[in-house]
Amino acid sequence: MKETLIRGADVLVTMDDARRELKGADVLVRDGVIAEIGTGLDTEGEVINAAGCVVTPGLVNTHHHLYQTLTRAVPSAQDADLFGWLQTLYPIWGRMGPEHLFTSAQVGLAELALSGCTMTSDHLYLYPGGGQLDDTIAAAQEVGLRFHATRGSMSIGESKGGLPPDALVEDERAILEDSIRVVDRYHDASTGAMIRVGLAPCSPFSVSRELMRDTAELARDKGVMLHTHLAENDEDIAYSEANFGCRPGQYAEDLGWVGEDVWHAHCVKLDGVEIDLFARTGTGVAHCPCSNCRLGSGIASVRQMRDAGVSVGLGVDGSASNDAGNLILEARQAMLLQRVQLGGAGFSAREALEIATRGGAQVLGRGSECGQLAVGFRADIAIWDVSGVESAGSWDPAALLLAGPTQVRDLLVDGQRTVAAGDVISFDLENATQKQNQLVQGLME
Repeated sequence: MKETLIRGADVLVTMDDARRELKGADVLVRDGVIAEIGTGLDTEGEVINAAGCVVTPGLVNTHHHLYQTLTRAVPSAQDADLFGWLQTLYPIWGRMGPEHLFTSAQVGLAELALSGCTMTSDHLYLYPGGGQLDDTIAAAQEVGLRFHATRGSMSIGESKGGLPPDALVEDERAILEDSIRVVDRYHDASTGAMIRVGLAPCSPFSVSRELMRDTAELARDKGVMLHTHLAENDEDIAYSEANFGCRPGQYAEDLGWVGEDVWHAHCVKLDGVEIDLFARTGTGVAHCPCSNCRLGSGIASVRQMRDAGVSVGLGVDGSASNDAGNLILEARQAMLLQRVQLGGAGFSAREALEIATRGGAQVLGRGSECGQLAVGFRADIAIWDVSGVESAGSWDPAALLLAGPTQVRDLLVDGQRTVAAGDVISFDLENATQKQNQLVQGLME
């Protein structure tokens, strides 16, 4: 039995069902689970002093493309909209291999961890040079984050009217066979699982209707979740109407892509009918505000979604369209953008933190075990030092998104420290960063 005690937090932001915020509280962790919350707790195990700190649930990232940490700020893609951005980067991504996928995932996951993230999904939909989903899963196991890997795919290349080059698409039968392989090998449906696998055809403009339908049937047979991009910008809507004769929401519903086992990325351009569809069916949304700004896609109607009852989480999206992977800053951006549309009272700092924690856990199907500081929940915990310059003068330290650090002091995932004193301690990040920069030089040359 292993115990860890987080002692004397200035504020414990529980995000439990009562949304309690406790001053001077302790959290006792036993074998990866929160065993007790209170004051004056004790242990014979490790003690982490949280004086001067705000403690929150670990943040949850519901959409990422980790391989893209190798292509941040590519000059020719800096000022493009979505389709032009993709067409610029596809040839670069096509030169990657297994080492690129592994290293970029290591670095991207470390960046997330430093920003308070304990659980993340990843959408890998291209496999150049023999790369596989196994490469990113191996990286996640080394870094120590709770990982929802999705087996993405592209099957419709340029010669058949799709967006990606033909060299980056796969045969649909091979996609389904490999989907079965990775689910059977890696998916863990048990409570507290560190690795889960979902199925994630890339987008309506890069796969066939048949593959979307077949993937949905396979996922339900295997008991795994479904994920894709949907309604990201005006080009996306126009493509759907021109090629499928309907809006993206109708396309998704016709092919079985709605339900509590489905979450869609972006959804910037959902209309009221589609929002009601998602609310009625329990379909989740990964809101990616920074990427949506970077690519000029627009501002998603998050207030309308949440008021309708749609489950909404946050996603940093790929580091080639953000170009960062800082989840606490993503939460701040979500708050600010909704205020641009709705006014100062339109979206609070605490609501934005809520969708970054329990909201994301709900979207990924982990709402009963992650996303809250509550007895019986997994010990995924972020400790934020509010004694420094970023919080100096703050009257409300728990309002982290208004005045607070953008990097954690300590991070526990399933009770294990991944970040300590502001440094990633689970693996050699300095070495991985050097390797990443070497790989980038190779891609540039």
